[in-house]
Amino acid sequence: MEELTIGQEAPEFTLPASDGSEVSLSQYRGRKVLLYFYPKNMTPGCTQEACEFRDVNDRITAKGAVVLGVSPDSLQSHAKFIAKNELPFLLLSDEDHKVSEQYGVWQLKKLYGKEFMGIVRSTFLIDESGKITDMWKKVRVKGHAETVAARLNGE
Repeated sequence: MEELTIGQEAPEFTLPASDGSEVSLSQYRGRKVLLYFYPKNMTPGCTQEACEFRDVNDRITAKGAVVLGVSPDSLQSHAKFIAKNELPFLLLSDEDHKVSEQYGVWQLKKLYGKEFMGIVRSTFLIDESGKITDMWKKVRVKGHAETVAARLNGE
């Protein structure tokens, strides 16, 4: 898979969403999309990241943008995660990790000496025409949502 670049068309996808619908990237044409990939619901880092996006969500939506979170978790897991953390945005289920592969975030990871395939925490800002305008790879959670919201707000 070729590395995605800024200015490139974001790969199209359709995934099941936490509200029971099917979500396609193309249905958001005309709006900015903040698409963030994270490894797993209910883990400390992913919970912090989701809550930080929750806390800046009003600033993001005020700019006409939408937040979409993507992980390999099931819709049932997403429902619990949303309820527990009062998340105001959709979470998409990429159980077969095909979309994560399209975006180049499904990679070999190492933890405690073990190697495994998983999502490398990454965020993509997609403009109204479907092009990638910014991306953050191997994200460090603390302050990331604030950085993204500031970028979206031209700060």
